[in-house]
Amino acid sequence: MGLRTPLYEQHVALGAKIVDFGGWDMPLHFGSQVEEHHQVRKDCAVFDVSHMTVVDVTGPQAKAYLQRLLANDVARLTTSGKALYSGMLNEQGGVIDDLIVYLTDFGYRVVVNAATRDKDLAWMQQQLAGFDAQLSERAELAMLAIQGPHARAKTAALVSPARAELISALKPFQGLPDGEWFIARTGYTGEDGLEIMLPAADAQRLLTDLAGAGIPPAGLGARDTLRLEAGMNLYGQDMTEQVSPLAANMGWTIAWEPAERDFIGRAALTAQQAAGDQPKLVGLVLEERGVLRAHQVVRVAGLGEGEITSGSFSPTLGLSVALARVPAATGERAEVEIRGKWLPVRVVTANFVRHGKALI
Repeated sequence: MGLRTPLYEQHVALGAKIVDFGGWDMPLHFGSQVEEHHQVRKDCAVFDVSHMTVVDVTGPQAKAYLQRLLANDVARLTTSGKALYSGMLNEQGGVIDDLIVYLTDFGYRVVVNAATRDKDLAWMQQQLAGFDAQLSERAELAMLAIQGPHARAKTAALVSPARAELISALKPFQGLPDGEWFIARTGYTGEDGLEIMLPAADAQRLLTDLAGAGIPPAGLGARDTLRLEAGMNLYGQDMTEQVSPLAANMGWTIAWEPAERDFIGRAALTAQQAAGDQPKLVGLVLEERGVLRAHQVVRVAGLGEGEITSGSFSPTLGLSVALARVPAATGERAEVEIRGKWLPVRVVTANFVRHGKALI
């Protein structure tokens, strides 16, 4: 038996197919992964993401600590509630994890991945040496992600007037508290929506209210195809401790200025930039029959080989798409080996669908 979120029993009662995910017993789907995918693109659904790890960072030197810890610069957060996405790197420039950090009235709130919890917390604690700052894991909080074009409006209709007003006023990539709730306009699907951190008992009631209001639950299967269509990385596949953010389509998350900010991994990234030898992460579109899968070999004429990091059938587009790490000079065409055959693929920007619209 794996770890379970406070919503596990409700998932079972709703007919979830439960699978192991990073040591957690989580719902893969509630009957149809594809239907759940379309539900998010066309309307909205709710995901239990309570397995994610929430850590509050406080103290006089919380800002200085995070400026050292993260490749992106928390000094960019100038108003309470504003969030940014960042890699947390090792000294070699590899990605220990990717995360979201919010500026709050008490300090900062960091949300990291579930499967990397233990190593993340150990690393974050290790890097505290010399800083007057404290880490507090908020294990008592559950987390729901309501995603889709109607997510905010439908959720606002179910909560208190104050929370409804907050939801209406939230800007993208902003999160603000209301009592014990922390409501953010963020997500992992390429659609508008909310991620709400709240006490476990409140999450159980909210899940029931959402289902009663026609916002069905969705599982990890749809979450994966949605994030792939949106070109969003999955830790452990599209990036790892052995992969530079420069090779994971995360160069935009590196804050090079101010030059004197010595974040962990900076020297390694500077050397990589100077060498110009990093591969790149691109999107692939298979225009023939077949399914692109992780670890399939990508061949680029005259340049060498790469590898698919994430691949699947895209329910929105009706064809197979993938993220792949390929030689930096790769152009618009490549080939992928599927069951012993080399099939042509189109190389595109790693972003296939956003806000329900095809981008390829």
